[in-house]
Amino acid sequence: MRILSFAAALSLILCTSGSLLAADVEVGRTLTERWCSSCHVVSDSQSKATDQAPSFASIAEQPNFNVDKLAFFLLDPHPKMPSMALSRIEAANISAYIATQKRP
Repeated sequence: MRILSFAAALSLILCTSGSLLAADVEVGRTLTERWCSSCHVVSDSQSKATDQAPSFASIAEQPNFNVDKLAFFLLDPHPKMPSMALSRIEAANISAYIATQKRP
């Protein structure tokens, strides 16, 4: 009986841990408005940024776009992009928000 109780508890933990660690799109939106909007167009409500950086919609619409790969990239971005020393969850939140910018 103890083994069954342990197995049930473990499966409950494993099933809920993914949702507890899920990226927060709204937090990602807030972070991008603060840190990214001077270079990137981060939403439809923003009309202009620099010509040197792609809009988030164009990033999300890339055929090889992958939320996890983008989050990993944000942890150590290319030289032209400033390092913001993001945590893993911040990078995941930003990446999740960018994914929502794909136009239908």
